[in-house]
Amino acid sequence: MAMLEVRDLHVAFPRGKRDWIEALRGVNLTLEKGERLGVVGESGAGKSMLAFAILNLIAEPGRISQGSISFEGTNLLELSDRQIRDIRGNRISMIFQDPMVTLNPVLTIGVQMIETLQAHRKISKREAHKLCVDKLKMVAIPSAETRMDAYPHELSGGLRQRVVIAIALLTDPELIIADEPTTALDVTIQAEIMALILKLCRENDVALILITHDLGVVAEVTERLMIMYAGKCVETGKTREIIDGPSHPYTGGLLKALPQNAGRGRKLYQIPGSMPPITNLPSGCAYHPRCEFATDRCKGGAPELVNGVACYTPLKQAEVQS
Repeated sequence: MAMLEVRDLHVAFPRGKRDWIEALRGVNLTLEKGERLGVVGESGAGKSMLAFAILNLIAEPGRISQGSISFEGTNLLELSDRQIRDIRGNRISMIFQDPMVTLNPVLTIGVQMIETLQAHRKISKREAHKLCVDKLKMVAIPSAETRMDAYPHELSGGLRQRVVIAIALLTDPELIIADEPTTALDVTIQAEIMALILKLCRENDVALILITHDLGVVAEVTERLMIMYAGKCVETGKTREIIDGPSHPYTGGLLKALPQNAGRGRKLYQIPGSMPPITNLPSGCAYHPRCEFATDRCKGGAPELVNGVACYTPLKQAEVQS
């Protein structure tokens, strides 16, 4: 039995009195203990919505309209608010993309960390303080004891993100969901943070769902990959196999758009068009208006995920036909 199983997940939001629009449309995933999964796609693909759904954080009037989310055999959608809080932030932690939003600006780092720990564990303030300092040291924050008395604005962006990672590790979770954890950081700090997350997951046997738009990052960190487009998974499989030989045209376009694939002095590749809004999805395959291999069949009905790809004309087949 997988540690996390998401089956036929749909998330819907009301449009008017009787109409509903779906932000997630039949998403499936499995995650084993200690496994690292990358979830990749453009803005609007549904990546963050998937993370919020797993943690039961879909804001009203939105709702999970269909499907199941099983964590170690327990369907999270059947739990009470109190029961889900025992799992959220405790056994499943999340690292958000902007630490200045995650951290309370008027409380010191120490106060926030201790409150987080005491919310989930029966532990004295002295014991909590010691454990918090240990976690700050674990994420390579210098002068950890002194940082406990600092406010978020007194730390650099990189240090703030390390604090957020330390908070995520406080309760020794079995799964960490990292939603664009390096977006607001410069390139050098991004590499350091991703290396730190990878090291901590390996050393503590923690599973990871890494949400990002950067295929270069997931190539270094994850073992499996899921490509999302317009609320659906369009390709999934082993990270290295997908990067070396993508099947879905959208995945191929994302890889072609990587700067290292452009060549010196050449214009960067750009997938034509843009992600359609969920309020106005095209008929059939949502990607067909942007796809150079689209046929009339693509416009008529959406392909199912078969052998890890949802496409009537996978890239290798398309290349042969062309």
